[in-house]
Amino acid sequence: MAKPILLTDEGLKKLEEELEMLKTVRRKEIAEKIKVALSFGDLSENSEYDEAKNDQAMTEARIADIESMLKNVKLIDEEELTTEIIHIGSKVRVNDVEFDEVCDYQIVGSSEADPANGRISDESPVGKSLLGHKIGDRVEVETPGGVVLYEVLEIAK
Repeated sequence: MAKPILLTDEGLKKLEEELEMLKTVRRKEIAEKIKVALSFGDLSENSEYDEAKNDQAMTEARIADIESMLKNVKLIDEEELTTEIIHIGSKVRVNDVEFDEVCDYQIVGSSEADPANGRISDESPVGKSLLGHKIGDRVEVETPGGVVLYEVLEIAK
């Protein structure tokens, strides 16, 4: 059995939208590129054709990836989330004790992670360490840059 792909409702909608766009818009664009490239004749020295075929292969691979992920989705039921402890789906505000810097994160499944936007994976060092903690807890996180001490300030759905 494949490992379940943990997604929020928002993450599921984004994946479904991407899949739809790839199957409709992107496939048509690539078919058009291939048609134009074929009109140039000799395929042995036709870089436009090679590029279009590469785009096609990458698009089909992404479609297959998304379809595979969607077969193993386990939705995070945000109604069941509590604000007592941190779990996947929780939005947390923590204070980096050393730098006295407040950070906001949402703990998400690895396929939804987007660290630049505060969405960290439950499998990342910070995400994994925060799981199961309560407001007021101090959590030591082993990161590639050394140990970081966080204090949990808030937990929200």
